[in-house]
Amino acid sequence: MLRMINIIKKEFIHIIRDPRTLALVIIMPVMMLFLLGYAVTGDIQDIPLAIADLSLTDTSRLFIQRFPNSGYFKITYNVYNENEIMELLDRGKIQAGLIIPEDFSRNVSTNSYSPILFIIDGSNPTVAQTAQLAAETVSQAASQEILIKRLGGLQTGNGIQLPIDTRLRFFYNPNLKRMNFMIPGLVAAILQIQTLLLTAFSIVREREQGTLEQLIVTPLKSWELMLGKILPFVLVAFVNLGLTLIVGAVWFQVPIAGSVLLLAILSGFFLLGSLGLGVLISNISRTQMQAMYLASFIMLPTFILSGFLFPRDNMPWVAYQAGYFLPVTYFLDIVRGIILKGVGLEYLWSFVWPMAVFSLAVFVISVLIFRKHL
Repeated sequence: MLRMINIIKKEFIHIIRDPRTLALVIIMPVMMLFLLGYAVTGDIQDIPLAIADLSLTDTSRLFIQRFPNSGYFKITYNVYNENEIMELLDRGKIQAGLIIPEDFSRNVSTNSYSPILFIIDGSNPTVAQTAQLAAETVSQAASQEILIKRLGGLQTGNGIQLPIDTRLRFFYNPNLKRMNFMIPGLVAAILQIQTLLLTAFSIVREREQGTLEQLIVTPLKSWELMLGKILPFVLVAFVNLGLTLIVGAVWFQVPIAGSVLLLAILSGFFLLGSLGLGVLISNISRTQMQAMYLASFIMLPTFILSGFLFPRDNMPWVAYQAGYFLPVTYFLDIVRGIILKGVGLEYLWSFVWPMAVFSLAVFVISVLIFRKHL
């Protein structure tokens, strides 16, 4: 027991002498618990909705107000036609659109029926199914109230047609196949994890092995060394990108609706940012243990805060904003936009430029942190 107690004392001394690792071990689990505890939720609420009210009557306005009152929808845009709704869907600004015809109020008041069109982005089956059920529930509730008023408070019977006919139309993933949503997300998540791990241990490993001194005495500048650390892994990551796309398209039958060339070009920005983030971790860390903890702290939120599994719109403000510090957050929208929607750069630009700025900033910070001295 005495010998074992001495070993325990020795290990505690090592832990105390390495305050960085001690802080990571103690603080990170608590931070991740708070961050992910608020982000992980199965509730779908406040689905972004665009309204095209061609009727512009009190009847249509009262009907429209039922959607935000249900708690499932949030009216974010008021538009004038279906084309504007489709453009917002392509840009990822909304996930559903409602079109009310011009004769809506007249049909409802004359004991006729009025068809309305409810457009849903089917790329995320979970959100799409929630939007479908919520839209049908709202329409049925409104129809029942109208029928009760028509019949003087009597219950509706068989053979009576509902005054509001909700017609659903799904885009991008009409069959609501979950695999079509998961595979593009897995492509982004796998690349993020792989690139991060490939580079997170690069500099810290050489520091521990004593080979960093050999690089320091060379005429290499800091940015040349950082870029030299990143570029070989970019080639490896591109090979893996091609393989994952082929497997997804051939084996899992997920069609690529957009340009593969555009996806490859934009993937280059993402890979540079992810690899640069790994090098930054390697620069900050003094041991491989520290690098492993920091990499793990980024990888787990990658699956949660980026929108890979759970819609970001339903997350609390802190968790939602934290997702912007992950390059995979932007890349997920890009991959799903190209593969599922087939959109071009003009629709993806709002995701491309933050990802490019992030990649450049991470590389510059890595260069500034690294110093060629012992």
